[in-house]
Amino acid sequence: MTDPRSFDTVEALEACVGEELGVSDWIEMSQSRILRFADATDDRQWIHLDEVRAEAESPYGTTVAHGYLTLSMLPRITAEVFTLKPRVAGINYGLDKVRFLAPVPSDSRIRGRVVLDRVLRQKPDTIRVHLTVTVEIEGGDKPACVAEAIAQYIVAP
Repeated sequence: MTDPRSFDTVEALEACVGEELGVSDWIEMSQSRILRFADATDDRQWIHLDEVRAEAESPYGTTVAHGYLTLSMLPRITAEVFTLKPRVAGINYGLDKVRFLAPVPSDSRIRGRVVLDRVLRQKPDTIRVHLTVTVEIEGGDKPACVAEAIAQYIVAP
């Protein structure tokens, strides 16, 4: 696992607006992960779960991960890419735009490229960090997902 890029101050993070902060490690999207996600969300479409039918009928020739499973990897991806040391707490604030551009076949691997778009100071102890995360599929010719994610951090004074 790669060490995340570490920022000791909000100002140091702000200085990197417009930059790619880094790339996460590869994450395996195994069929068992897909099954666990289906259990957690009750999204049981055959294209995710029925390997025999997917091989016979799916345009992808195999089962594929749920789009929201791919999206749910963003917290892991961003944590692998960067840390903010004066952070006291962080929450997912929301998403401005999400596009699912390619299916993620079961047993493939994904990783994320994280670009810092904006750092907005809300209060003296609160910032919002806007990121564009591009989720790549190993060996794929286009991204699985591109998401504009927003995190809110409470930071130490």
